[in-house]
Amino acid sequence: MSVVEFNQPARFVAGTVGEPGSREFYLQVRDARRVEGVAIEKQQVALLAERLEELLDEVGADRDEPAAAPDNDPLELPVDPLFRVGSMSVSWNPMQRVFALECHDLDAEVDEDDEGAAITAITGLRVVLDPPAAREFTRRSLALVAQGRRPCPLCNEPLDPRGHVCPRANGYRRR
Repeated sequence: MSVVEFNQPARFVAGTVGEPGSREFYLQVRDARRVEGVAIEKQQVALLAERLEELLDEVGADRDEPAAAPDNDPLELPVDPLFRVGSMSVSWNPMQRVFALECHDLDAEVDEDDEGAAITAITGLRVVLDPPAAREFTRRSLALVAQGRRPCPLCNEPLDPRGHVCPRANGYRRR
């Protein structure tokens, strides 16, 4: 098992491919030598950004630091994810004043070659960010999640452009 690590990358963003309602979400990280990404669910992006924002506010890590430049650029192509995220963690290192975000493969398994030796597969992504970069990640991620389809005013489910069968309206179609 192997973890890909990025320490203070040039870019760490959440982004999408596709139209609202059928978007695929990704985390993408770039340093001077490489670009890597992982597939992730929309709810996971929201949870990661919300938790990171809570930690930023709790420790006051970026209070006296200049803000990072806004990053509104699309994902770099081609988008070729290493794996689909299953579990995530966020931690704060007060000594180094950095956040560590870890994502782990949903389908991590130990594969073996013909002789029974374990094959090293990439099963994790670890990204270390300074507070301004972490704040910019949360800003972009929360905005990205909010760009989806608008919710139904009755049931709060996303409205489909082709119509919406609302359970609170006894199954009548709403547009």
